[in-house]
Amino acid sequence: MVAAQETNLQKILEGTSQYLVPLYQRPYQWGPENFKELWRDVTQLAEDRIDDVEATHFIGSLVLAPIPGSVAGSITRYLVVDGQQRLTTLTLLLAAVRDHLLEQGSATRRDTDRIHNQLLTNQYEDDPYRLKLLPTQADRESYAAVVDSLPTAGSDDNVGAAYRFFRARLAEPIDPDVPVDAVQIAQAVTTGLSVVSISTHPGDNVHRIFQSLNNTGLKLTQGDLLRNYLFMRLPTRSDEVYRTHWLPLQNALEDNERIETLFWLDLLHTKPQVKQTQTFAGQQSRLEKLATEDEIVGEIERIAGLGRLYRLMLHPLEEADSAVRERLVHLSEWDSITPAPLILHLLVLRDRGDATSEQVARALLYIESLLVRRFLVGRATTGLNRVFPAAVQELDADLPVDEALHRYLSEGRKHYATDDRLVDAILSSPLYTTGRAAQRKTVMVWIERLFATREHVDPRSLTIEHVMPQTLSPSWRRELAAAYGDEKVDTLHDQLVHTLGNLTLTGYNESLSNHDFGRKCEILQASSIRMNQEISVCKAWGPNEIEERGRSLSERIIAAWPGPADATRTTGDDNPLWASLNRLLTLLPAGRWTTYGDLARVLGTAAQPIGNRLASVPAPNAHRVLNAQGEISAAFRWLEPHRTDEPREILAEEGVRFSGNRADSGQRLTVADLEQLRVEVEEDTDPAE
Repeated sequence: MVAAQETNLQKILEGTSQYLVPLYQRPYQWGPENFKELWRDVTQLAEDRIDDVEATHFIGSLVLAPIPGSVAGSITRYLVVDGQQRLTTLTLLLAAVRDHLLEQGSATRRDTDRIHNQLLTNQYEDDPYRLKLLPTQADRESYAAVVDSLPTAGSDDNVGAAYRFFRARLAEPIDPDVPVDAVQIAQAVTTGLSVVSISTHPGDNVHRIFQSLNNTGLKLTQGDLLRNYLFMRLPTRSDEVYRTHWLPLQNALEDNERIETLFWLDLLHTKPQVKQTQTFAGQQSRLEKLATEDEIVGEIERIAGLGRLYRLMLHPLEEADSAVRERLVHLSEWDSITPAPLILHLLVLRDRGDATSEQVARALLYIESLLVRRFLVGRATTGLNRVFPAAVQELDADLPVDEALHRYLSEGRKHYATDDRLVDAILSSPLYTTGRAAQRKTVMVWIERLFATREHVDPRSLTIEHVMPQTLSPSWRRELAAAYGDEKVDTLHDQLVHTLGNLTLTGYNESLSNHDFGRKCEILQASSIRMNQEISVCKAWGPNEIEERGRSLSERIIAAWPGPADATRTTGDDNPLWASLNRLLTLLPAGRWTTYGDLARVLGTAAQPIGNRLASVPAPNAHRVLNAQGEISAAFRWLEPHRTDEPREILAEEGVRFSGNRADSGQRLTVADLEQLRVEVEEDTDPAE
């Protein structure tokens, strides 16, 4: 016998109760993808609650079983039969909010005490009843370290990874245009996230319940639910409508997921912040206002018409106008759902006669330009999932749509990079470590097409090649040392190896490998890739040639992808390198250390700028960055005026072992370790994924 009720995290955690994860459950296993999805849900909910304080977001169920004879003093104890991964993650997020607020000094002590004493612990109880949530024994020590703010908090396991992920996210502005802070994040978590709490009877077999809950079955998609709802509203015309409208739509879009996406894109035109998981609820709310079968049929006809336009986005070669077709092909190759609502809107405008193909092609070029320029300057994609849907509502209807879109994208904090900012980034930023690997290659293929090559460039057969190799061979090192001095070789290599000027495309990546430049030129000269033939005529390859090529490519890029309408705008310190550095530092686990050089290699810069930055600007976990010998830098100083403690003592408390002045090399985070940390916390581009 079970009882179910909808509730929120605050009602579950407040009061004198404790929740135990049974030993038969697996240890905590959520990872980066789960963290990202939860963070998107929570931040979006916090933004929604600015306008609607009653807004909620359903995140699933929590099955609890009272432990017989479990009342210990005033504490009522429950087994968490299902939902432990979700409950553990949410409490770790609350702990991260508490520590962020304490560190920033941006909230009252009342806010942080409430989180700690009412939501994370039973304030007046001793162990083992003190923690609100008691994970499995494998996770207990790591979890308690986070709740109790011990130096070992954020250890190198899944519990520590979750805590470090949320600390990193809280350290970054969610969106400068949206006034959401950590306190509002906590309120969204505790009162805005809706769960169904299912309580079992004391006599129930909780292990059997757990097994049945974890038996998988085929779930109805949002598209299934919408189809069923629509045809339920057609008691006399369902067969006719299915044959004449729905089946052609289904055949055009080819699978149910795309039908679901179409309904979501349609909803975004009136509700720019709605998530794909809310498609059915949002469409049902709108469709409930339709009273007659004729109105429902009209709605299905409209959706079928949208489907024909959406198919052009999926199969752009079917587009009749050559200019629009070229832009649709490019945006399809970009492989992101984020700009889709705006693209669909542009096609709708043309379909109903409110825009010409020429205007739509130009508008699509501005979308492409924004994506390319943001990518090339290393600007994170955060915010684009709001920019594109909002444009549908905010474009100036008195202007031609291409001009209106250009103005819209150029205003506010859209990070539409100017020509000067673009050139600076191309010459100095590590493109090879930017964003998704597939989009890096897409940009390189598009740049190759700017050379007006007559041959079709098939990206499937190509890889990105470093002309000056990622690892310098003795011959490369000798040539660079002869031209620029031996002491400068490593610094110049670190600064330039991943920049656009040093990258090209080839189908012979393995054969090029680490050859000296003369041999590479022979291979590149035989290539059908036009950009390679320009490289092959050079007599040498070093910083001067890389800069010259970077400037040459900049000219082509600027001509192909127009910049913002008002290029005189400035947005202050817009260098994403320091945001990336702070994010990576926040992710460093307790009990581990790294070096200035390793951080520099991961971020595509040199050790000296990293050292200069940490010596002049406060940064998280800066004490965990040591020199190449594993020693605390002689120049290290706390930048916080109140800090007088010894960094070595702090490191030792966190679990770092020392032999003499040197930290244990076995606890060093290598370049590969740092790359993995960065990949795990990178933000996804698409809100639907």
